[in-house]
Amino acid sequence: MKQRTASRLAWAILGFGVAVFAVAGWLAAKAHTESQVLPFLPILLSFGGVGALVASRRPHNPLGWLMLSTVALSLGLLAEAYPRYGLTQTPHSTGTAWVAWAFMVSIEVTLAPISLILLLFPHGRLPSRRWRVVAALAVAFPLLGTITTAISDVNFSVAGNFPMLHDPVQLLPRSTASPIYGFYEAGNLLVWVVAALSLILRFRRSRDEERQQVKWIAFAGALAALGTVAVATISNNPIWAFEALVPLIPIAAGIAVLKYRLYDIDVVINKTLVYGSLAAFITAVYVAIVVGIGETIGQGSRPNLGLSILATGVVALAFQPVRVRVQRLANRLVYGKRATPYEVLSEFSSRMADTVEVAEVLPRMARILAEGTGGRSAVVWLKVGGKLKPEAAWPADDLPTTAMPIEGDELPHLGATLALPVHHRDELLGALSLTKAPGERLSPSEEKLATDLASGAGLVLRNVRLTEELLARLEELRASRQRIVAAQDAERRKLERNIHDGAQQQLVALAVRLRLARQLAQRDRAAAEAAIDQIEHETADALDNLRDLARGIYPPLLADRGLVAALSAQAAKSPLPVAVEANGIARYAQEQEAAVYFCTLEALQNVAKYAGATRAVVRLAVDNGHLAFEVTDDGRGFDPSTTSYGTGLQGMADRLSALGGELEVRSTPGRGTTVSGRLPASRSVAAPAT
Repeated sequence: MKQRTASRLAWAILGFGVAVFAVAGWLAAKAHTESQVLPFLPILLSFGGVGALVASRRPHNPLGWLMLSTVALSLGLLAEAYPRYGLTQTPHSTGTAWVAWAFMVSIEVTLAPISLILLLFPHGRLPSRRWRVVAALAVAFPLLGTITTAISDVNFSVAGNFPMLHDPVQLLPRSTASPIYGFYEAGNLLVWVVAALSLILRFRRSRDEERQQVKWIAFAGALAALGTVAVATISNNPIWAFEALVPLIPIAAGIAVLKYRLYDIDVVINKTLVYGSLAAFITAVYVAIVVGIGETIGQGSRPNLGLSILATGVVALAFQPVRVRVQRLANRLVYGKRATPYEVLSEFSSRMADTVEVAEVLPRMARILAEGTGGRSAVVWLKVGGKLKPEAAWPADDLPTTAMPIEGDELPHLGATLALPVHHRDELLGALSLTKAPGERLSPSEEKLATDLASGAGLVLRNVRLTEELLARLEELRASRQRIVAAQDAERRKLERNIHDGAQQQLVALAVRLRLARQLAQRDRAAAEAAIDQIEHETADALDNLRDLARGIYPPLLADRGLVAALSAQAAKSPLPVAVEANGIARYAQEQEAAVYFCTLEALQNVAKYAGATRAVVRLAVDNGHLAFEVTDDGRGFDPSTTSYGTGLQGMADRLSALGGELEVRSTPGRGTTVSGRLPASRSVAAPAT
């Protein structure tokens, strides 16, 4: 059955039952005799109202229809009121006795679903297969009582029913029927008690939301069953206890529906309250103006077109303000002090669309989540590397102090009632966690609201993360520039020191030797020639020294022939075998070639000093407009997660970063190390000048 059809049918059944009950009440009032109509009103309205709500929202759950079936009690009450009214009109009518007989038979049937409701609550299923026997007895005992009542006078002419009438069907003598009827009553009460105990057992076994749902009706069912049994043991007429205690069962179910959002029908309840209140307002205005003013001016029961138009105008003018106030009242009754889910999502969308500071976005998100779901606290987590970092909380004092490690896309235990991952384009960006007060559980509607918020928070967290990454990159760029300036200053001082202590001293010594050679040339030609030979040798050494210094600034071979030749020459001088692999490497801008050259030399020096390797491989490649290098060795390796960059690696990273590149270090203990880097490359048409 479709939900719309089920909803219309459920409310139509309830409306029909109320109308029949109204007729029964009118007949009972006309009869001016003691009647059982009014005492059954709480049972009819409580079971019928809750049953209609549940059946209209969850037509496949039998609980709603079982509760709604008690509306048939109104037909039995009509059958009870009509004979009393008929006796005042035609005391000896046989039809009156047959109607009274129909009431006595139907009253046993209409109350049978109560035990089944206790057995099936809250999901429409028995606690286990072993309870099928109890369910069968819950049907069999009322059927036995109905048959016994139908074929005997056991419950027809007794005091309080119809002693003034003669039972039209007496197939079984009362003496025989009485023990059977007594067995039915005792068995029915026993089944009712066992059904109530099933709720207690279900409560002990249930967890979380179901436990909150069951506890109310378990308490009410046990109280109603045990109370009725207790009254039955001390009184011959326990019907008053039955009529007073049984309505506790649907009332408890209503509390579960309203408080714990059982079957998620809070929207239906909200609309029912709004439209019912508006209908009552329109009716009251019309009656007050048309009837009240009409009586005052003497119109009586005659229709007055002017008063009708006035009433219509008043309703039209006051409808919108009244609707707004009634909607607020309904929201307060259904959702409490917090906003409706629509209001929460609307506020979330509008707030996140505004241009606000990063420091305000996440705390506002946490506040909206907590207030929208009635949570005690909410935390927004941001994924940073391999950890979830708490970025914001509401209240702010509940912000966790430690980050949580995360593996893959599985969230760690965050110590919250509900934790939801936040994705954007299939990438995990963070999480939202919500904590309810002790003893409270998330309802399905609250969980759905939190899920909707998490699904809409992906773009927000991505923007926040991009902003933080940009700020971190700017900070790192500022620090790297400071390190580069410091390194340049250090290299300049080193170069000055090398020139001062090396080449400068050699040149000074050469000048002294030249003066000595000039003096010797006048006295001892052979000694002068030997001095000149020594000067030539020392001059060659000074030139080599200057070349080495110049090579440290920019190697001549790199400037003349490019990366492959320069690195191959350095590989030949390495203390361990180094192979150079390069394909399609052309000439590039001077600063780009220099960055790759010196980073590769630094990596080879680290291999020679620390790796304990037997060989190394240098690979050069061009990939999508990027010049890439890789230095791989077969040494002892290390764990990058526990070892930070040293001075050499940090200098390499800074050099590449200054040109828009990046450095990566991959290593495994016992399996060698790979240092790779890449940077945007632009090809040079002509080789740089030396």
